[in-house]
Amino acid sequence: MQEKSNKEVFETMPIPKALATLAIPTIIGQLVVLIYNMADTFYIGRTNNPLMVAGASLILPVYNICISLAGLAGVGGGSLISRLLGAGNSRQAKKVSAFSFYLSIGLAVFFSFMTALFMDPLLGLLGASGDTFGYARQYAFCVIVLGALPTVMSITMANLLRSVGCARQAGFGVSMGGVINIFLDPLFMFVLFPSGMETAAAGIATMCSNVIVCIYYLVLILRMPKDTVLTFSPRAGIPETEHIRSVFFVGIPAALATLLFDLAYVVIDKLATGYGDIPLAAIGIVLKAERLPLNVGVGLCQGMMPIAAYNFSSGNHERMKKVVSFSRLVGLLIATVSIVLYEIFAGNILRFFIADAETVRIGANFLRVRCLATPFMFMCFHLVNLFQAVGKGGKAMFLAVVRWAVFNIPMLFLFNAAFGMYGIVWTQIVADICTVAVSFYVYRRFEKSITLPL
Repeated sequence: MQEKSNKEVFETMPIPKALATLAIPTIIGQLVVLIYNMADTFYIGRTNNPLMVAGASLILPVYNICISLAGLAGVGGGSLISRLLGAGNSRQAKKVSAFSFYLSIGLAVFFSFMTALFMDPLLGLLGASGDTFGYARQYAFCVIVLGALPTVMSITMANLLRSVGCARQAGFGVSMGGVINIFLDPLFMFVLFPSGMETAAAGIATMCSNVIVCIYYLVLILRMPKDTVLTFSPRAGIPETEHIRSVFFVGIPAALATLLFDLAYVVIDKLATGYGDIPLAAIGIVLKAERLPLNVGVGLCQGMMPIAAYNFSSGNHERMKKVVSFSRLVGLLIATVSIVLYEIFAGNILRFFIADAETVRIGANFLRVRCLATPFMFMCFHLVNLFQAVGKGGKAMFLAVVRWAVFNIPMLFLFNAAFGMYGIVWTQIVADICTVAVSFYVYRRFEKSITLPL
C-alpha cells in the first residue's frame, strides 16, 4: 500500500498536493532542526555570557561540514534512487541504498577522527580567542568528535527515505530529534552539569538527540517490507560502476556547496573576531536567526527533488516542469514575507537569544541587512537542487563554486577592507544577486538538455 501511495505522489497526484505531501513534513523537520540548533544558542544565551555564545557559534561551520558529508551520501544516493525508480530499476536502487548507508559511516568516522586529531589548530583557524577557546573546544568535542557518526547516518537515512516518497517518516524522525534536544538542553545545562560547563552540556544534548534519531531510522528501515528498495544489507550487492560514479557525481557537488558555504561562515567569523567578541556573538546569533525562511526553502526543495528526479528519468518532463515552477513560486513568496517580518521584529528576535543590550543593538542591525538576501539565496539553492535532482552534478558544482569561491568569499575580504564590519554583512546580497544572474545564464544555455522552460 505504501509503494502504491508513493507512486501516486510521483506520477498522478496534482502538483500542489504532491509537493505538499513530500515538502510539508520536510519543512516541519527543517524548522524543528532550526529550532533545536537555535536552542543551544538560546539556552547558552540564558547565561548572558557572550563569550559562551561566541565559542559555540564558532563551531557552526564545522558542524555544517559534518552535515555536508551526509549530503554526499544522502543527496547523491537519494537522487539516484529516485531516478532509478522512475526508470523501473528497483534492483539497482536497492544496491545504491546499501552503498550510500555504508559510505556515510565511513565518511563520519573519518571526519570525527580528523577533528579530534587537529582540534587545537582547527579552533585557531576558526578564530577562537583566549576567552572563547575553551568553550569552543567543549562544544566541538561533543557535537563533532562524539556526535559525527549519528549525525551523518541519521541525515543520510532521512534523505534516502525521502527519495522513495517516505517524507512523513523522515520528517517525523527529524522533528523527534529536535524536540528531544530542546528538552535535554536545559536538563543537562542547568541541572546535571556544573556552572561553566554549559557549552559542553549543550553539545552532549545535541549528540544524544542525534543518537536517538539514528536508532529510530535504523529500526524503521529494518522493519520495512522485504520488497522495499531501502536496505542496509551487504547482500544487496555492489552497485554498477556507473551508479557509484553517479552517487559521487551528484553527492560531491552537494557536499562541496555546503563546504564552501561553511568556509564563508569561517571567513565571516574570522573577520568578525577583529571587531571584538560582542560583534562575533551578534553575528553568530544572526547567522542562525536568518535560517528560518532558508530552512523552509530547503525543505521545499527537498520535497521537489524526488518528484523532479523520478519524472525526469521516466520521461514525464511536463510534470517535472510544473513541480519545479510551482516550488520556485512558493519559495519566493515565503522569502518576501520573511523580509518584512525580519525588518519589523529584528530587535525582538535578538532579545530572544540574549539580553545584553549591545549585542542586541548590533545584531538587530546586522539581521535587517542580511535578510534582504533571502530571495536570492533561495533561488541559488533551488537551481542547484534542480540540477542535482536530474543528475547534472557538474552544473550544480559549477554554480556552487561560482557562488562561494568566485563571488561570496572574495567579496567578504574586499567589503571588509572597504566598509568594515557592515561590509561583511552586506556581502551576501551582493554576491547572491551576481550568482542568480550567472545561474539563469547557465539555466538558459542548458535548457534543452534538461528539457525545462524558464
